[in-house]
Amino acid sequence: MSSGTRTETDSLGSMEIPADAYWGIHTARALENFPITRRPIAVYKDLVEALVRVKQAAARANKELGVLDAAKADLIERVCEEIVAGNLHDEFAVGVIQGGAGTSTNMNTNEVIANRGLEIMGFEFGDYQHLHPIDVVNRSQSTNDVYPTAIKLAMVFGVKRLLDEHRKLTEAFARKGVEFADVLKVGRTQMQDAVPMTLGQEFSGFAHTLAEDFDRLSETIPWLNEINMGATAIGTGITADPRYAEAVCRHLSEITGVQMETAADLIEATSDAGIFMTLSGTLKRAAVKLSKICNDLRLLSSGPQAGLGEINLPPRQAGSSIMPGKVNPVIPEVVNQVAFSVIGADATVTAAAEGGQLQLNAFEPVIAHSILQSIAWMTNADYTLRVNCIDGITANTSRLAAQVESSVGVVTALTPYIGYAASAALAHTALTTNASIAELVVSAGLMTKEEVAHVLSPGRLSGLVPVTGVINVVRPVETDHD
Repeated sequence: MSSGTRTETDSLGSMEIPADAYWGIHTARALENFPITRRPIAVYKDLVEALVRVKQAAARANKELGVLDAAKADLIERVCEEIVAGNLHDEFAVGVIQGGAGTSTNMNTNEVIANRGLEIMGFEFGDYQHLHPIDVVNRSQSTNDVYPTAIKLAMVFGVKRLLDEHRKLTEAFARKGVEFADVLKVGRTQMQDAVPMTLGQEFSGFAHTLAEDFDRLSETIPWLNEINMGATAIGTGITADPRYAEAVCRHLSEITGVQMETAADLIEATSDAGIFMTLSGTLKRAAVKLSKICNDLRLLSSGPQAGLGEINLPPRQAGSSIMPGKVNPVIPEVVNQVAFSVIGADATVTAAAEGGQLQLNAFEPVIAHSILQSIAWMTNADYTLRVNCIDGITANTSRLAAQVESSVGVVTALTPYIGYAASAALAHTALTTNASIAELVVSAGLMTKEEVAHVLSPGRLSGLVPVTGVINVVRPVETDHD
């Protein structure tokens, strides 16, 4: 292809297009009109793959129904396979946020496929009489069914990848739960000392809360698999063969390995953005809970001398340009920031879903961008948290043991034996004298040293060893007030 430009014409007039560009005039106009994010749709590999898979399925369906020449359909399929293999992704150049409800994205895809097909046939770029972006590549389609179908499919690809990382992160926390199973520590409520637990229980709790979100995210996939291909403009099926919707859905399922289903009401499916709100809200839930865990990790590792200092996070980089030796919890911090972004993206998706009018939501580009970014960032956050933080966490066992020994929270375990009033009095004495609860109970003659050791054993304090048998509760001594 020679350098310079070529001339392409649409209903608005003519434009000069870079001679070697696989995209055409519709993409060129979008590049002029939407210099917003400076981020092309190519940043979302899943979206590029989903778009060309939809075009491939459409070509197969059109060939099957006899509405598209078999040679041209096969050529479209060949080009789509090349793009899925990683070729020409940089030609998907339109901005991720655009007006037109995704029309520019659809046309960018049509033009790249058409011009690559022309190149294979030996024709010049833009010589569309031999392979037209709209009449051939976009046959039986409109942006209004291609774009929502593609972004749903891209989200399925992304969610599956996120689920894999989320599972691995959950397993990493669970392994730490096993590793720290016998490490006793002080639990805390409202930032104040509470009853004892094990560090293993704390990390197992983190694992279980992540597992819940794995289940919730998995539940969104069947809803994303409902598509509106064959709806064309608004859901009436105009310009498509009546058999097309079933055929294209079947072929898309075969090509992708994702079991797609045609929506029962194509008019509703073309205008409704409910699944996007559901997925976005589920992503937000998972991000918020993960962020809370990262807050806990930062607190537990705070110090190392003047903070809680219960666990040690792997040192990843120098933490200060002025304070030598300072190391910050940078991995939990970056995950926190991902969560903040996901929270904001969910607000954007909610506003965009509400803002749609009548038979189409014009704001699906910002919905797609917001959700695809959230999925990608959360996937990366799960990975870096696991590899660069969780796997390398160690317990500061000596500090934890000292905290438990000096904690007045252990007195709670003694209340069934010595009563609440006596326990409260001992707790007050312990706080004012720094004496241990065990010593005070024995010196007061309320229990023997052996009895205290039994009740305050790590297993019983953490609830890992069940308390059985009859407990003799000490009754308050009645005094004569006469």
